[in-house]
Amino acid sequence: MSEQTIKPKRWITIRVKPDEYIAIHNLFKETANKKLSQYVRKVLLQKPVIIQYRDASSDEILSALNQLSRELSAVGNNFNQTVHKLHTLDHVPEIKVWAEMTESGRQNLLRKVDEIRQSLNEIRQQCAHK
Repeated sequence: MSEQTIKPKRWITIRVKPDEYIAIHNLFKETANKKLSQYVRKVLLQKPVIIQYRDASSDEILSALNQLSRELSAVGNNFNQTVHKLHTLDHVPEIKVWAEMTESGRQNLLRKVDEIRQSLNEIRQQCAHK
């Protein structure tokens, strides 16, 4: 049989000093609980609270990869907009100007891809040392 979820019906209100609230909230942020009320309820009822352990090096790697991904997306979007503009032009002089601008975008794209490749190699080397 499955247990039915019973919604809480009683309120317990407590007052805490600002520094106490900050301490409680900091402890809460280290747990797997999604809501402060869940955390407080578990602590008051002396139930186990699951603490999340985070690996700082993997956080740094994820942050770097996210930044690289955003940069690559931005360059790709700019390049796509330039190519789209080239396809909509019907005057020859304008096409020459946009073709030159596309070339600089292509060079920028190649430069960013090379930076990403170098960064990924550095990340691999760091992970290999661990």
